Amino acid sequence: MVSIVGVVALYALIVIGNSVPLALPETMLGLDAKAMWIILLFIYAGIASMLPVWMLLQPRDYINGLQLFIALGILYISVLIARPEIVAPAYNTNVPEGTPNLIPLLFVTIACGAISGFHGMVSSGTTSKQLDKESDARFVGYFGAVGEGLLALGAIIATTAGFKTLADWENVYQAFNDGGVNAFVQGGGRIIEAGLGLPQSLSATIMATTAILFAATTMDTGVRLQRFVVQEIGEIIGFTFKKGLATLIAVGVALGLTFGSGADGSGGLLIWPLFGTTNQLMAALTLSIIAIMLMRRGRTALPALIPLAFVGVMTIYAGIIQLGTFYEKGNWLLLVLDIIILIAALWVIVEAFAAMRTARDYEGDDDAELAAISDEAAIEHVGDHPAHD
Repeated sequence: MVSIVGVVALYALIVIGNSVPLALPETMLGLDAKAMWIILLFIYAGIASMLPVWMLLQPRDYINGLQLFIALGILYISVLIARPEIVAPAYNTNVPEGTPNLIPLLFVTIACGAISGFHGMVSSGTTSKQLDKESDARFVGYFGAVGEGLLALGAIIATTAGFKTLADWENVYQAFNDGGVNAFVQGGGRIIEAGLGLPQSLSATIMATTAILFAATTMDTGVRLQRFVVQEIGEIIGFTFKKGLATLIAVGVALGLTFGSGADGSGGLLIWPLFGTTNQLMAALTLSIIAIMLMRRGRTALPALIPLAFVGVMTIYAGIIQLGTFYEKGNWLLLVLDIIILIAALWVIVEAFAAMRTARDYEGDDDAELAAISDEAAIEHVGDHPAHD
């Protein structure tokens, strides 16, 4: 009953927001509306990251999940009814000058629907703490992957069949700045309008809400993980960061990056070209840890080693190509950061090989060690909520 009430309330707000959108004044405290929205979102993310997950993150993500499947259901039903034609070419040769090669940059761009280092961080940092028992991990992991696949397919349909003509599609993708989320929102909105007859603006708002809810989840989860990193760094150097102070540092660094290039809040876009390589570097690290765990238990590690080798090669290859691009453009900040990323990638490879050699010769009882660790953790956290943080 609570789920029904939550979903009904969410969609009622979508309808109301589409008819009466909420807008901030053009300027507030010397900042424009976009900058104020950014600050408000970071304030929300900071507060959300300090609250126990069961108080805000879990219930909000639960409603988000329901909304996602409803929105995907609406989209897929509309596809079956409208049967839109895919106007985008299977392989596009009419691309703007400067468009990067398909290989390897495709494999450091298409991340969340395939292999994502951020997902590895979330799985270990927050998801694992919300499971009632370890055996639930398989259902949560695989069902989450199914949801990702459904979303990925829906995004492909919306961005390839959500245009009336090939010329309309080319106008969007040749502009660079108009692609991405906007293509997903507008394309999906047109398909829903054609299939179910909903107004185009409302259809686009439903698709936009789907994308924005993911962004909000990523934002508060990212701040929470950054707070964990700050606190762990404090433990390494022998200083204890309280939750509030660690959160202020995490939010402060993010805000500094966001407004570092001006009051328009576009500072994060400065390092965005390196997001793919850093994300896939974390994916390689995650796969390395999984492979080591499998080896220590005497199981085959090929399911982790094969994608690890592929991701590692593509990440380093992409990083090398980007080095040349940044040098030609004189973008010294990204050039230095890219060099650091490549060094980190090579470091991960060396450490992974060393750890795998040790794991291959390991003769201990890994299951017994894990059980002992679990028992010790349970004793330390007696009385805490299983998803306390």
